[in-house]
Amino acid sequence: MNSTQIMALVIILLYMAATVALGLFVSSRKKSKTENQSNDDFLMASKSLGPVMLASTLFAANTGGASTTGIATNVFTYGISAGWYAIAAGIGFVLVSFIAPYFRNAQANTVPEIISKRYGKKSHIFTAITSIAALFMATGAQIIATASIINVVTGVEFKIAAIITTVVVIIYTMVGGFKSVTAANMMHVLFITIGMTIAMVIIVNNSAVGGFSVLFEKAKTVTDNSGNNLDLISMTKIGLPTIIGYIAMYFMTFPTGQEIVQTYCSAKDGKSAKVGSIIAGVLSAVYAMVPAIIGLVAYVCIDGFAANGAQKNALAESTITFAPAVVAGIVLAAIVAATMSSASGNMIGTATMFTNDIFRPYINKGVKDDNKEIWISRVTMAVVGIVGLTVALTASNIISVMMGAFALRSAGPFAAFICAIFYKNVTKRAGFISIVSGTIVAAIWIYGLNTPWGLNSMVPGGIIAFAVIFLVSALDRKMGIKPAPEIEFTEPAAVVEFK
Repeated sequence: MNSTQIMALVIILLYMAATVALGLFVSSRKKSKTENQSNDDFLMASKSLGPVMLASTLFAANTGGASTTGIATNVFTYGISAGWYAIAAGIGFVLVSFIAPYFRNAQANTVPEIISKRYGKKSHIFTAITSIAALFMATGAQIIATASIINVVTGVEFKIAAIITTVVVIIYTMVGGFKSVTAANMMHVLFITIGMTIAMVIIVNNSAVGGFSVLFEKAKTVTDNSGNNLDLISMTKIGLPTIIGYIAMYFMTFPTGQEIVQTYCSAKDGKSAKVGSIIAGVLSAVYAMVPAIIGLVAYVCIDGFAANGAQKNALAESTITFAPAVVAGIVLAAIVAATMSSASGNMIGTATMFTNDIFRPYINKGVKDDNKEIWISRVTMAVVGIVGLTVALTASNIISVMMGAFALRSAGPFAAFICAIFYKNVTKRAGFISIVSGTIVAAIWIYGLNTPWGLNSMVPGGIIAFAVIFLVSALDRKMGIKPAPEIEFTEPAAVVEFK
């Protein structure tokens, strides 16, 4: 390793150690304040998050490998329009802010639990299983991102780097629970936003790059191996269907993604949930172009880099090549921050769903036992890490893995979730059939039809799910079947009857 790689590695290791230490500190403080910690305290941060802490947790949970190394990788294919992946997330957070208070006021901790309140046991179990499976995949994507950074910096084999990453994230998450995750996320957000932005400016102004104007001029001339211009500075190359699909994906996956919903449910009140969501949206949209520009530098300014096609180490190689040692360490630590926070959020979310939606109601016969549930939660986190590691060792494209995860957990449940809150005439049977139908259509769209027109699978899956839930509800009511019982909110909910 050269001096830059050694310095970057030292900073990354120090950052990982600081994250684990913060988890230990938060855990010890919690124990000193109360002798008996409930599972809700461990997994839901005692439902005490204000708007700033909530915004940082939302942003950090969503800004993982796909929003850092994934965007930089896809600059080869889509130019800097690859940044739309994170811009769409910002738009999604703002749109979801209008329904965010409902999460906090639904007297539930998980998406399947909210679903079960209107649609019963079958919908509850199906949603829990698909949501847990999706988080296994999402955790694997974060491990891919972190391990690829360690691989580039140190030359350590990817598999070994993935194992190290998994162990660190498991320890950090298991020790302190959601409170340690939210505390660490404040540190993560500073590194991700401020650290990476400063690093981007320094990288672009390196004499070998020449500044933004020179970079963009060079980018206009880059071609692939066939001599075709890559059009790297286009903001529209990714295509309108993909942009619409991304926005739809986030609008659908945020209300049905446990790591996001759990954060909303941990807000101290409905207003904090709404304001925090808007702040997270603005942060995501502003940040989006940072990894895109850093990735652009790799494809434009590293000799022969573009000739090898899209590369998952574009962001790391650009940083190591054009940033001073300390800056390289900071930006790579920022990526580690992003991926670790997302991975830990996935582990917490999975543990919450397993204890709330499978262990307590079906294994422990409805009996709430905090000591046993905390132990089960920690075991679940370890299992998520191990399964995520397996995914990381068998897949490579981060965004592809994430898209599959999002479709699995959201295409079916989204329509049922929205109707559970706003549609008083929905029936239990309609909800279950809609969830299954939307999931199947999304799976066929991805794995059978190979995502036609680049349109995200959640668009056709969601359309079918909505059509099914309204049609079956109408048929049920004609047969005399009564609508499902409405959800009781802690604050009045504006339930709308669709006609």
